[in-house]
Amino acid sequence: MKELVIISGKGGTGKTSLTAALATLAQDAILVDADVDAADLHLILDPSILAESDFKGGHIAVIDQERCEQCGECRDRCQFDAIKVDTIKVDAIKVDAIRQDFTVDQTACEGCGVCVRFCPADAIAFPRRVCGKWFISDTRCGPMIHARLGIAEENSGKLVSLLRKEARDMGAETDAELILIDGPPGIGCPAIASVTGADRALIVTEPTLSSRHDMERAKGLCDFLNVRVMICINKYDIYPEMAAEIERYAEKNGIPMVGKIPYDPVFTAAMIEKKSVMETGLGPAAAAISDIWKGIKEHIQEIEQGATL
Repeated sequence: MKELVIISGKGGTGKTSLTAALATLAQDAILVDADVDAADLHLILDPSILAESDFKGGHIAVIDQERCEQCGECRDRCQFDAIKVDTIKVDAIKVDAIRQDFTVDQTACEGCGVCVRFCPADAIAFPRRVCGKWFISDTRCGPMIHARLGIAEENSGKLVSLLRKEARDMGAETDAELILIDGPPGIGCPAIASVTGADRALIVTEPTLSSRHDMERAKGLCDFLNVRVMICINKYDIYPEMAAEIERYAEKNGIPMVGKIPYDPVFTAAMIEKKSVMETGLGPAAAAISDIWKGIKEHIQEIEQGATL
């Protein structure tokens, strides 16, 4: 079983559209949407959810008002201003009859645990927090594992690692040959979690200066993680000179250029219909992606034949 992750140095390069097209061609692959902060592969593949589970990542502090001694130690030590104090008058007649309730602003809490460690009354619990949900679904292109991270929640890297583990477990049970991962853009934690341990990474780039710059950053990440890369250029014909520069960069650095996709309005038409570009009929983009898939399979076969990564 091999893992191919589709990544991009920046968002908006067409990475998800290409992943959906490759899923249509592969058919027997296990699909993973690892772009958990802004998942959108489901918009094209229209999955039917078979099972869902809570994702718990990190912790959050909760103060027990009955045990709290209102000493203020937690407030003084919190570096994120997450401890709030409400002054409550408990007797309408006595002027000094007041109580201070210490509470945790769950949006501001970073889950560091300092308040728990230094509370003299042991009045602060530290439960794991539910950050989102993850799903096992069925699609017309095969099984799909995906997730929805909560608003402003963190630990996206841990969630990506969980999705990949579930995909591997499913692959071991079904004897699947390929896990196809729609990775997140950029080089942050979720991208690292998507690429680490993969057999190959396909970098999708565009013929613009910023996209080339970010492509090189994505290549640097893969080099650091010892994952070999391939490159394809989407909408190469909108700036042929820059596309040629990217091709020269790939040749100079020994990176396989598996194909170039021309600009084709069929991508937008396909998305509106919740289809991949391969499901909307023939066209220049579909033909280019078919060639890209052939090139990808050749590199996957190299792994099977014992090529050194």
